[in-house]
Amino acid sequence: GMTHEEWLVARQNGIGASDAACILGRNPWKSNIQLWEEKTGRTASEDIGDKPAVKYGKEAERHLRELFALDFPQYNVSYDEFGMIANRPDEPWLFATLDGELEDTNTQESGQRMGVLEIKTTEIMRPAQWAEWNSGIPEHYYCQLLHQLLATGYSFAVLKAQIRNREYGADTPDSLRVTTRHYYMTVDDDGVQEDMTHLLQAEKEFWACVQNDRRPAALLPII
Repeated sequence: GMTHEEWLVARQNGIGASDAACILGRNPWKSNIQLWEEKTGRTASEDIGDKPAVKYGKEAERHLRELFALDFPQYNVSYDEFGMIANRPDEPWLFATLDGELEDTNTQESGQRMGVLEIKTTEIMRPAQWAEWNSGIPEHYYCQLLHQLLATGYSFAVLKAQIRNREYGADTPDSLRVTTRHYYMTVDDDGVQEDMTHLLQAEKEFWACVQNDRRPAALLPII
């Protein structure tokens, strides 16, 4: 039931999924020091709401969520725009706002009843960017999914990615290529539990730095 303004204030008082890659030094656009300065009130986070890519992603998200529900009827899909899930009593500052919650209606898959839906839209600007998507979930998005699984306690996650690219120098409708991919992961996949433990420890240390107003050691973003 929060408003957008209340949600922004609440985000300032904890760690959300979009912060996870920064804390591990895996965010290409923001360092852990920049995030710490924002969380301690030294600087304001950049308002990127008017950027064309962000506006497109926001508008496309609801349609992509509806398409997911149509394509995968085995999941009940629910959505709360400003809902914040914090399911760890010992870490009440660790929360997630989801693009969708998934209830697996396949009763034969015990222990995998609830999951996370994450929706991404991106435009490929250079051929090397395909390598990130072809090898699996890009690292900074993988960190985000790990955080969401930690915050919710859910057992699986689905990343729905809409990837666009154009023929070089062309801007006509027939020059646009749109690829949709789905990536599925569970907490029981090889290495996931270890990665979640590593992320949780890093987030605990980072939040202690925020609470104690102590600058963390700098981690340069991986580009």
